Amino acid sequence: MQKEMKISPNLPWVEKYRPSKLDELISHKDIIGTIQRFVKEDRLPHLLFYGPPGTGKTTTVLAIAKQIYTPKEFNSMVLELNASDDRGIGIVRGQILNFASTRDYIQVGFKLVILDEADAMTRDAQNALRRVIEKFTENTRFCLICNYLSKIIPALQSRCTKFRFGPLTVEQMLPRLKTVIEAEGVNVTPDGTKAVLTLATGDMRKSLNILQCTHMAFDEVTEDHVYTCVGHPLRRDIENIVNWILNDSFTVSYNNITKLKTAKGLALQDILTEVHQYVHRIDLPIHVKIHLLEKMADVEYRLSAGTSEKIQLSSMISAFQLARDLIAKEA
Repeated sequence: MQKEMKISPNLPWVEKYRPSKLDELISHKDIIGTIQRFVKEDRLPHLLFYGPPGTGKTTTVLAIAKQIYTPKEFNSMVLELNASDDRGIGIVRGQILNFASTRDYIQVGFKLVILDEADAMTRDAQNALRRVIEKFTENTRFCLICNYLSKIIPALQSRCTKFRFGPLTVEQMLPRLKTVIEAEGVNVTPDGTKAVLTLATGDMRKSLNILQCTHMAFDEVTEDHVYTCVGHPLRRDIENIVNWILNDSFTVSYNNITKLKTAKGLALQDILTEVHQYVHRIDLPIHVKIHLLEKMADVEYRLSAGTSEKIQLSSMISAFQLARDLIAKEA
């Protein structure tokens, strides 16, 4: 690892600290244990890894390939195709079929075809792949990686052993993050580390990217610097916004929020997401809370359809003003 760092000092930290062995992976111990048993007993089935981004799917399959093959064998024994490659029916019938059908293996009994982001493959290509997988199982293993299992046809799912990679917990991510912080000499505060982990939402790749980005932009990685770098509303900004729309007049609230959005370059969608979580935490009568959640859902839906942010901001403020009136009537 150290040698690699010296040779390529400009690598993004995501690649620089990518685990190269199954033992180095920080999560999904049950999945890793099962796969290690498969490899040890030389009984590797066709695999299907699915789950959110940044949870270790690609890293796991590359670690499997590096464990099975020597560096010399790797290029001739592994075919890796990503969503950026053309993977229509022509590639399945051409490149994949040619690779799977040849038997020029060296010592290991099978080749490995890795189809990353397989949910981007066309339905025709997936149907063509069914027969290829069946026909060449003797000398080729397939590993499909995707984010959405529902986009993989049932016929392919039934031919593979499925493993779900869930989002990582803070307890799993923190030790690896601290390792990177120490190795890179990052000046980080405890609230900065917490902010990185909160914004990553279980995505290890995202946490390292946020950390590297903030480290390059500021001398110290603090909570404020992390949120500023990512362009995410600060917690105190959200508290101010909710305070304005629950206590001030419509005009004052609208002007204050518009100024804050302009000064900090915030999107209404991000503000809405944070306000939604904030509403769940504050003590409101249940029917008022339901009213607010319904109205915010409508605003988010209209935003996704491409409507004006100014009009939707007015709509969000009016929903809170109405909620305030409902509370006042009860009092």
